[in-house]
Amino acid sequence: MTDPIERDDFRVTGKHRAVAAPNVDVFDDVVVVVTQAYGPRGDNLVGLSDVQFDGHPAVTIRVRGGGLEGDVHLSPIHGDSRKSGLELPAGTVCELVCPVSGQTLDPVGDVEDGTGALYYALYLTPQLSRGSMVMVSNVWGHYHSRIVDNFELISAWASTHDE
Repeated sequence: MTDPIERDDFRVTGKHRAVAAPNVDVFDDVVVVVTQAYGPRGDNLVGLSDVQFDGHPAVTIRVRGGGLEGDVHLSPIHGDSRKSGLELPAGTVCELVCPVSGQTLDPVGDVEDGTGALYYALYLTPQLSRGSMVMVSNVWGHYHSRIVDNFELISAWASTHDE
C-alpha cells in the first residue's frame, strides 16, 4: 500500500491547542484523548459500552483473528495500551471491523517498520476524511498508531508489548 499522506503538503506546527474538542482533547500539552471516532459508514464508536479508562469512554472495535472474534474496548488515551474484551496472542494479524455496521475498517497504509503491519482508519469526524483520523495497527500487541487532524500529525505512538 502507498502512504496516503501527501508529504509536500504535510507539516507539523506544534500548535496542539489549536486542535479542539469534540474530536480530540489535549491535556497539559502531553495527554491526547480521542473523544469521537467513527467507522467506515460514519457510526460513532466511542461510548458503545460502559467501559471507561480514567473516566473517558472506550473506543470499541470488533476484532477477528486467530479463529476468534469479539469486541475490544480500547483506551481513548493515545499511548495507553489498556483494553478490555477479546484477548489474542501477541503477533496475531487481525481484521478490524466496525461493531455497528459490520464493515471492515478502511485500510490506510503500511506501518513501515518492517513488521508487515497495516494501519486502519478510525475517523475523527462523521465526514470520514483521511485528514482527520486515528490510524491503528492490525497486529495484536503491536501498539503503533498515529492521530492526524487537518492533515497534521498530532500524536504518534510506536511500541510493541508482549502479552
